[in-house]
Amino acid sequence: MKAGIVGLPNVGKSTLFNALTSAGALAANYPFATIDPNIGVVPIPDPRLQIIESHIQTQKVIPAVLELVDIAGLVKGASTGEGKGNAFLGHIKDVDAIVQVVRCFEKAPGGEDITHVEGSVDPLRDIEIIELELILADIQTLENAASKARRNAKGGDREAIARMKVIELLTPVLEDQKPARALKLTDPDHIIALTKLGLITTKPILYIANVADDDPNGEGDLAQRVREHAESVGAVMVPVCARIESELSELDEDDKLEMLQDMGMDEPALGKLARAAYKLLGYQSYYTAGEKEVRAWTIPEGCKAPQAAGVIHTDFERGFIRVECYSVNDLVEYKSEKAIKEAGKLRIEGKGYVMHDADVCNFLFNV
Repeated sequence: MKAGIVGLPNVGKSTLFNALTSAGALAANYPFATIDPNIGVVPIPDPRLQIIESHIQTQKVIPAVLELVDIAGLVKGASTGEGKGNAFLGHIKDVDAIVQVVRCFEKAPGGEDITHVEGSVDPLRDIEIIELELILADIQTLENAASKARRNAKGGDREAIARMKVIELLTPVLEDQKPARALKLTDPDHIIALTKLGLITTKPILYIANVADDDPNGEGDLAQRVREHAESVGAVMVPVCARIESELSELDEDDKLEMLQDMGMDEPALGKLARAAYKLLGYQSYYTAGEKEVRAWTIPEGCKAPQAAGVIHTDFERGFIRVECYSVNDLVEYKSEKAIKEAGKLRIEGKGYVMHDADVCNFLFNV
């Protein structure tokens, strides 16, 4: 799962990115990795892994991961070359979801006045600026794709005809300053064509309201405006105080728990962000468990067993025979895989099986 973090200057985007990736570096059982100066891979907090580990002796535990990309270059006019211009496009086109950090505090801790690039704090205006830049970038993408699609469509190429139709449908939507995700398509060829266009504003968006120290749960007016906007467009909003997260990332576990309690918080932001991203993208987790490792795997809701097996290795999908599975709740109730089998709770499922969240699986395959 890969998310691109965007935001205007001085909204706390880089502070939050550094805090989340530092927290990941301190997490047990998973080595934090910096792929690039602006890319970090962090483990997704998942209590079910500890439940499985408590019943199945294993050498290591490997959680699912969230890849965070700190997208640079987004200011008003970025799509026409302002700031770092279109330098952000190469990174943002590869992500599964866009995470926009929006400033929801007037002054920094201690009363320091951090100048907003637009001269005032207005989260909804900031959201509009970022979205407009992404829309303008998508308009440019459509203009670049149209001539080739039009030429190939004249020759009767079915894929090009579908692409040209989607471009015709999308252009007025984008020109009306609405994101591509606002266009609802039903024709399978059109849906495939839209996917292949690689537009930024088809991606789901999650808003992080960067709040003040005294409002960690985002109950203030500025954060509430972002929450209401997110609900109105079918997005997700998560309140986070980047400064608090930065401090938490430097603490050991005991001190971290004490600070969370003092701040009236139940967990650091990484857990909230991961769950919100899962919900937004329609993802769920299944697990494999054995002596060598207990591991979480990320799949879309509705995924069938062969495709879930393919997440581990393409050979698993290609040679899929069946899957033996039970739930984490079964393990809690019966305490061991042996007892689960004796109770008749181990299920044998075939190619048509739709995976359940929290399945613990053993895939059988032959290639």
